[in-house]
Amino acid sequence: MNPNEITPHLFRTEYSKIVAVLCKKFDIKHIEIAEDIASETFLKASEYWAANGLPENPTAWLYTVARNKAKDYFKHLSVIEKNIGEEFKTTRTEQQSIIEFDIQNISDSQLEMIFSVCNPVNSQETQICLALQILCGFGVEEIANAFLSKTETIKKRLQRGRESLRNHHFKLDILHENDILSRLDTVLTTLYLLFNEGYFSKTNNLLIRKDLCLEAIRLILILTDNPLTNTPKTNALLALMCFQSSRLEARLNHEGEVILFDEQDESLWDQALIEKGNYYLIQACSTNTTDISKFHIEAAIAYWHTTSTNTDKWSHILDLYNQLVLMEYSPITALNRTFAFSKVYGNKKAIPEAESLSLTEHEYYHGLLGYLYAKINKDKAICHFEEAIKITKSKTEKQTLQRQINHLKETDTL
Repeated sequence: MNPNEITPHLFRTEYSKIVAVLCKKFDIKHIEIAEDIASETFLKASEYWAANGLPENPTAWLYTVARNKAKDYFKHLSVIEKNIGEEFKTTRTEQQSIIEFDIQNISDSQLEMIFSVCNPVNSQETQICLALQILCGFGVEEIANAFLSKTETIKKRLQRGRESLRNHHFKLDILHENDILSRLDTVLTTLYLLFNEGYFSKTNNLLIRKDLCLEAIRLILILTDNPLTNTPKTNALLALMCFQSSRLEARLNHEGEVILFDEQDESLWDQALIEKGNYYLIQACSTNTTDISKFHIEAAIAYWHTTSTNTDKWSHILDLYNQLVLMEYSPITALNRTFAFSKVYGNKKAIPEAESLSLTEHEYYHGLLGYLYAKINKDKAICHFEEAIKITKSKTEKQTLQRQINHLKETDTL
């Protein structure tokens, strides 16, 4: 395998694990130290692997280098010794024993990391931004996309958030039950955004990034293994991820262009993941609680999407979107609701519904109107698709929209 292909993948999956383990073991006051060590590890990997080829176990190679760099860092740099004091001046044997990159330690470290970063000294939005960057390895642009915000706004938010953590003596520690329960909603929202970026990415010209989806599922599975965090809302979010992931293989063609839901090959849907989604959705609804979250509703919507034989499924989906819009409005939710509305009442009646949203600066708004007008007014459909192309930054989306324009023009010439 080409090192240039595997290194970015490993960076996404292993960088945050290395940072979490280092922060936990050394109780580093400035988290940037752990991030620097992790970055240096990957820099060495990219240089060494390019010259010598991939090692037999690239992940273990990274952990060994990170471990050695951490030991050397604390042994040789006097500025670090001055900051951390005599308490951390251990022998080489002791150092080897305290930095372990086994599966359990990585999971524990990441779980403690995300709950520690989601500290109420910062606003919830800042907590989520920090968790996405530190734990999930998101860049500023990816976080800005997740929040539908400007990159400069996110940069300032991250800077203030990190400074606040430092001023409040940020450290990884075993949290009390009240801390975990009070921060769980923020943690779940972080994992929700992580999954969404993988499921419908706007960065790196990749519409789907399976590594992000898998990482989100891996982390939330850790939560379901802990009695404190194995809540109905946690299970609802996991159900949603399973249902959505079940259709990943059917969402792109061989050219990397998106395949609309109506055109997807259902034989490519992963039935095992659908069954897992059903299981976790049942778990989410099995307790006698009235606390129905947006994750419950979105999971139910995703469930109906996977039931291809039910003729009334779009009526169920529309009812659920009506609830979701009232619970937590967002432009994407409103547009998705309008799509479901078109499935129930037809494109002609859905057009006024869509136009009333007036989301003229949103590419999905124009993409939806292009879809709705396609069989009613091709000229208007083409205009909306062209407007969507102007707005979107995604190369993949531009290609998909252009394909739809070409298809409309071809039908005119037949």
